[in-house]
Amino acid sequence: QHRNKVSTAVVLTHRPTQVSASASEERSQARNAANALQRLRLRLALDMRTDPPPTAPSGLWRRRAKGGKMSVSDTHADLPALLAEALDWVWAIGDVKGASAALGVSSSQLVRLLAKEAAALERVNRLRASKGLGPLRNNR
Repeated sequence: QHRNKVSTAVVLTHRPTQVSASASEERSQARNAANALQRLRLRLALDMRTDPPPTAPSGLWRRRAKGGKMSVSDTHADLPALLAEALDWVWAIGDVKGASAALGVSSSQLVRLLAKEAAALERVNRLRASKGLGPLRNNR
């Protein structure tokens, strides 16, 4: 059995918003720092909306959404930025169908992206419920 003789846990805080994330599951402080940074980026993507709303898809979005299909893995560093952009569009337009059209992907591709982070899909479903619409399903 290996016990950590030194603390390798990492806690990161985004000072302007006080959003924080931590990681302590690895024995390597560098890996914990990378995990904490990814978690912090995801939390910011979920909690912060752009103001004013977007007017056109970003370069990152256009590079990732080739031929109307979104391509990004669950662990890729681009995922938080893509989720943030998708959520910004859903909030700005008010529905997934309109947001997907503005982003140049199908509704199912947008839902599949949102489902990569359960909290993102949950937030969109809360927005839909406030408009009297049924929830989107995670068909991953």
